[in-house]
Amino acid sequence: MNFHQLHIFHTVAEKGSFSLAAQALHMTQPAVTMQVQALEESFGTKLFQRTTKKIEITEAGRTLIPYARRSIELIKEADAAMAKFTHMLKGRLQLGASLTIGEYILPRLLSPFNKEYPHIAVSMKVMNTTQILEEILNHQLDFGLVEAQIQHPDMHIEPVLSDELKLIVPAGHPLLELDVITVEAAMEYPFILREQGSGTRQVMEEELDRKGYNGQGLNIVMELGSTGAIKSAVEAGLGLSILSASSVKHELALGLLHAVNIKGVSFTRSFYAIHLNATMLPISAVTFLAFLRERDLSQWL
Repeated sequence: MNFHQLHIFHTVAEKGSFSLAAQALHMTQPAVTMQVQALEESFGTKLFQRTTKKIEITEAGRTLIPYARRSIELIKEADAAMAKFTHMLKGRLQLGASLTIGEYILPRLLSPFNKEYPHIAVSMKVMNTTQILEEILNHQLDFGLVEAQIQHPDMHIEPVLSDELKLIVPAGHPLLELDVITVEAAMEYPFILREQGSGTRQVMEEELDRKGYNGQGLNIVMELGSTGAIKSAVEAGLGLSILSASSVKHELALGLLHAVNIKGVSFTRSFYAIHLNATMLPISAVTFLAFLRERDLSQWL
């Protein structure tokens, strides 16, 4: 018996299928079957009853499941605990990041991460939350950082960063003359937003709906696929937007845009790390997530 066999067994039990487990583990189905059979020979008992159409877990298999799960969690904890000591780690960090994180948050964090772990090469794909989820499910990405909490039975989801969205208006806008800006006052003006499926837009609409406003009732005159394009459009006076305060620091410093609060609503959100439950993350990914959890990131953001 070894950990690799327990991990494979647990994945087969979780998926209820040798073929689905093989897909999740990036293995061939015969290899998965062989490892489960080796585990059965080690224990001297059957863990699954196989038929032509399905598999059923035996009583022995059900007894083994919590032990296999505990071994997986223990390995994950060991990786996380040791990551802080592995400064000579080599390899490639491959991740997907939604647009706000990928364009404005991670670039400020990758420099100190690189100084601490100079032998880890970073490869990052910047996409919206829906696209990242699809690529992880299709085994094209190991993990991702996204802007909205998602619900999916096969995904592990963990908050790792916090962020706040603000109402973004151009210099000289009439709203800036008000002492208090209400939702009703803001909704009198056109809005320029990210496309459906983006985490930023989802957070905005959910908060407005939660406060009794119809987020779908905004006068949306443009939907643009990048935060940079939205900022330029707002600066040109084409409309207002709701964006991460982190994404407009440069424009705020220059006085080109203003980030203001809306009375009674708070667009505070978390950024989440997501990956498949059945996937053991590479040590480079474990190290990066430990870096996000344990460092005081405010010094760079």
